[in-house]
Amino acid sequence: MEVIIANEPVEVVIVHKNNKNIYLRFKEDKKLYATCNRFVSEKDILNLIKNNEEKITKMYLSIKKQTNNNYFFNYLGKKYTICYTNDVSKTYIEGDLIYSPNSKELLKFYNQEVIRIFTSEVNRIVPYFKDIPKFSLKFRKMTSRWGVNNLTKKTITLNTELLKKDLDLLDYVIIHELCHFYEANHSPRFWQQVAKYYPKYKEARKRLKE
Repeated sequence: MEVIIANEPVEVVIVHKNNKNIYLRFKEDKKLYATCNRFVSEKDILNLIKNNEEKITKMYLSIKKQTNNNYFFNYLGKKYTICYTNDVSKTYIEGDLIYSPNSKELLKFYNQEVIRIFTSEVNRIVPYFKDIPKFSLKFRKMTSRWGVNNLTKKTITLNTELLKKDLDLLDYVIIHELCHFYEANHSPRFWQQVAKYYPKYKEARKRLKE
């Protein structure tokens, strides 16, 4: 059985259980699963879908977005199609595809690349800065910041999500955090320091918000 949701044909899979009510939900295959008892007719299910059309449409668009995001791998400003296969033992990129044996290995590859690339860029940029203290470097996923400079602990933390962005945006964030060793706040003097090392910082800030 098929229904039209958000102008797209969607398969409805009926699962019979000893439920008093009908339960509707989407799975990663983007099919609509209707769980109900054996005495419920297809007409009853269709009526329930019709009466909850707005809510079900939102559910469908949400799962569609989620599965699409899981289908692609964003890496240094480019989008690669994920190909899971048992024919490979490690993750690698070839053309516009990224091959990996499973999602666990893909995540491992991502984290390894964070350490490799972020450390390499920091080591490349730091020599341009004079009279800054020795600091430790950390990486973690953050929801509201691209980087943090803890001046007290002398620790710079970079958002692991930056691996998905263009490399020059990672460089901007590194420069931004290093400049905090000169100016702790975001005063005009701070942005003057940033501009010395990254003249197009306003453009970078705008791109990071996209």
